[in-house]
Amino acid sequence: MDLTSKTCTPCQGGIDPMPRAEAEAMLKDVQGWELTHDATRLERTFKFGNFVEANRFVDRVGELAEEEGHHPDITFGWGYATVVIWTHKIGGLHENDFIFAAKTNRLAE
Repeated sequence: MDLTSKTCTPCQGGIDPMPRAEAEAMLKDVQGWELTHDATRLERTFKFGNFVEANRFVDRVGELAEEEGHHPDITFGWGYATVVIWTHKIGGLHENDFIFAAKTNRLAE
């Protein structure tokens, strides 16, 4: 499934987070990401040649977040940026998180 062709849809809450088995199955669509926090979050650390490249990547992820209306936690420093994604309103994962992860991967290419 090409998740990059999808758009994040607003989550109003009131639904259960994605079950662990479903999240594990969807990992194949977002290469390089891992499940963390008892399978309630997606996380990936991207590597870069210097601070400027990492900062530019973070800026692009920020632009994507605004476009998609889905906002990750990002930490970065010299040569790296770590992106953590989950749907805050449900306290876990939703298809939106995998869509955002796939689009973030595309930015790093």
